[in-house]
Amino acid sequence: MTSARDRVPPSEARTIEFEIPSDVRFIERVVDAVRSECRLMRFTERHLTLNVPVALTEALSNAILRGNRDDRGKSVRITARVDGVRLVIEVTDEGNGFDFATCCVDPTTPERITHEDGRGLFLMQQLMDSVERMQAGGGNVVRMTLNRAL
Repeated sequence: MTSARDRVPPSEARTIEFEIPSDVRFIERVVDAVRSECRLMRFTERHLTLNVPVALTEALSNAILRGNRDDRGKSVRITARVDGVRLVIEVTDEGNGFDFATCCVDPTTPERITHEDGRGLFLMQQLMDSVERMQAGGGNVVRMTLNRAL
């Protein structure tokens, strides 16, 4: 049961945007800012300490290291919209794209358990309510949605 103070009107949406160079040193700043916005909207402690930071870190790492191939001349754009109902994050890179279905393999199967890669999308899917990939002009967009527990 939720009290009146636990309810946040959906109309109180907050949007933050970033454009960062393809440099993993910027990931923590972005994650901290998105977590802060989620905290203001009273997301659960689990969302703040596990779901958001892990999924967003994986998405940003993939965009920087795989999408942009660690090219510091390229950038990653991030848009996060959070309200009293959900968080929607879009991470856009300048890469050529990838086959979402092929990349979303279960890394816990016996034949994949020893592979060092292939866990990012799997983790995002486990921690977020939905994960989708779209092609954008000159890049890829990964959109992740997390519904706020009411």
